[in-house]
Amino acid sequence: MVAITLPDGSVRSFEGPVTGLQIAQGIGPGLAKAALAVTVDDVMVDLSTTIGTDARVSIVTARDDAALALLRHDAAHVMAQAVQELFPGTQVTIGPSIENGFYYDFARNEPFSLDDLALIEERMREIVARNLPIEREVWDRDEAIAWFRDKGEQYKAEIIEDLPAGEPITVYRQGDWLDLCRGPHLPSTGKLGTAFKLMKLAGAYWRGDSRNPMLQRIYGTAWPDAKQLSAYLTRLEEAERRDHRRLGQEMGLFHLQEEAQGAVFWHPKGWTVYRSLQAYIRRRLEKADYVEVNTPMLVDRSLWEKSGHWEKFRENMFTSEAEERVLALKPMNCPGHIQIFRQGIKSYRDLPLRMSEFGSCHRNEASGALHGLMRVRAFVQDDAHIFCTEDQIVSETQSFCALLKSVYHDLGFEDVSVKFSDRPAKRAGSDATWDKAEAALRDATEAAGLSWTLNPGEGAFYGPKLEFVLRDAIGRDWQCGTLQVDFVLPERLDAHYVAEDGAKVRPVMLHRAILGTFERFMGILIENCAGRFPLWLAPVQAVVATITSEADAYATEVQALLKKKGLRVVADLRNEKINYKVREHSVGKVPVMLVVGRKEAENRTVAVRRLGGEAQEVLALDDVLATLTSEATPPDLRD
Repeated sequence: MVAITLPDGSVRSFEGPVTGLQIAQGIGPGLAKAALAVTVDDVMVDLSTTIGTDARVSIVTARDDAALALLRHDAAHVMAQAVQELFPGTQVTIGPSIENGFYYDFARNEPFSLDDLALIEERMREIVARNLPIEREVWDRDEAIAWFRDKGEQYKAEIIEDLPAGEPITVYRQGDWLDLCRGPHLPSTGKLGTAFKLMKLAGAYWRGDSRNPMLQRIYGTAWPDAKQLSAYLTRLEEAERRDHRRLGQEMGLFHLQEEAQGAVFWHPKGWTVYRSLQAYIRRRLEKADYVEVNTPMLVDRSLWEKSGHWEKFRENMFTSEAEERVLALKPMNCPGHIQIFRQGIKSYRDLPLRMSEFGSCHRNEASGALHGLMRVRAFVQDDAHIFCTEDQIVSETQSFCALLKSVYHDLGFEDVSVKFSDRPAKRAGSDATWDKAEAALRDATEAAGLSWTLNPGEGAFYGPKLEFVLRDAIGRDWQCGTLQVDFVLPERLDAHYVAEDGAKVRPVMLHRAILGTFERFMGILIENCAGRFPLWLAPVQAVVATITSEADAYATEVQALLKKKGLRVVADLRNEKINYKVREHSVGKVPVMLVVGRKEAENRTVAVRRLGGEAQEVLALDDVLATLTSEATPPDLRD
């Protein structure tokens, strides 16, 4: 007998081995028709997989989140089949599902064109209409290598050769076409449906190594139904409209250029926003009893060796040599902060010691991974390290989480989720140390009232961490803040304090950031608000624009009065029509236009136009001064 426990807790018994499809059929014809795959003890497998022992089983349908990756993986296979049918001689290499879609890398002598994407997409729909059964086969390793080489599939043969000895060699066949794959897959191509679209072409090195041949990558997206596909394409259009690189250029905020890959040239307006944001964070930290420090950017490799970064992070570090010494640009600030902590004798009475730094860091990111402000090589972190006792971990975590939520609220982010990232494979410290650190962080997280999802294996090499994920105005997630519990670095770098009983004790080190990196957060902020910064952050908070030159003197006076109140204001006295001025400053995302003419000058009034609004309101100058002064005050300085 085989006992199958279903998600509702009910148990169904079968005389012998049973497949997922048979289980679905036993539950009802509707479920059998909708079934795409099955999870057995939380592992998703093909619907045709035989289950021979007692197990917890769930039937996967298109309504389940788990189905998305399955659909997208099958879309990649159907795309690969379509490509090889249309363009014989093309080799298929690797084709995974990814966030929001899938891709496949192809080796082909001729380049694909954008017109080819329409042809491939049309053939994919034909393959779906054929409703070809998708069947799993297990092959002998040597026979599989020989078969793929004989077919000219050199890349597939290489993949098989590199698989660990003893790993089953599985292929999935759909009609006359097959591909090397671990699976699982849909029961047939017809189950994929037609809610997919091919999106773009790109180049990609075989296995991501620039020393290998360049392949052609085709990206696509796939969804359970046409409604979700349409919603996704609409989000993409909105994301394109909000792209921080385009807005940065239109608004004159920053630029990037080839001679300084991964580094930002901040223009006056962009730097104004940057400094305003930094000043806000600095004030928040000062009120939370952080002390600000600054540590060297270039440090001898010996310190990085002691900390473990040289072993665990070397490939991401920029190095230099001077006087026969190897130096490294710091990729992070923590070892430097420990050096400050170690100066002089620290007592338990000094703890917690909250040490912050707007640290300028550098990381050797691959050039292909660089992306505007979102992925750079030179950046500044709103970094801080809290040196505390084990008993203070909970209270410090609670205080930090309250501060973080307040900052996110002030910056317009209300939807925040938390991931708990535990020990990675590549780490420092014993398992016992990691057990203690993970338990401490779990207890602190619960005490802070945070719900979280597990992000397995994604902790830092020195400790587990919480990752705070912001959801922006169009539903995208951005990981920004972090909190890490570290017992490792204080040990490696010999940090200690004098306990109440006079003993030397290692402090616990809490690594924490709220924004993460200023550059990346600026990009997120620009896209979240579509360039329409809140008034307190806007680089130009108001423009006083004249209708006629008769109002020039009054406009200059209004500008001076607003500047005296601390606002960033310019006067536009050009001999241009007012509608032209309004359009131009709207493109620059200036929040407020103050329009004045002869009548306004005589009455000492101002016509106020808000960005994005068609109407204008005529107000007394004193009222405008009071209103804008209040709105331009940073949130932390308001009553």
